[in-house]
Amino acid sequence: MTEVNWQKSSYSSAGDGNSCIELAFIGTTVALRESDDPRTVLTTSPARLGALLQSIKVGALDHLAAVPET
Repeated sequence: MTEVNWQKSSYSSAGDGNSCIELAFIGTTVALRESDDPRTVLTTSPARLGALLQSIKVGALDHLAAVPET
């Protein structure tokens, strides 16, 4: 089996214990994992990841993080 080259964001600090998202390409698939739980891996296509990131940038998903009024 080929070793996967996980890449951490340049915004993440160096050292252990830092929570961050890591990305790797496995063939034509993008794999994502959280550094705190590296055994759990999500996979997607580059196009779908790009669409998600674009939606986040333009605020299209902000309503999902809103705290409901009580």
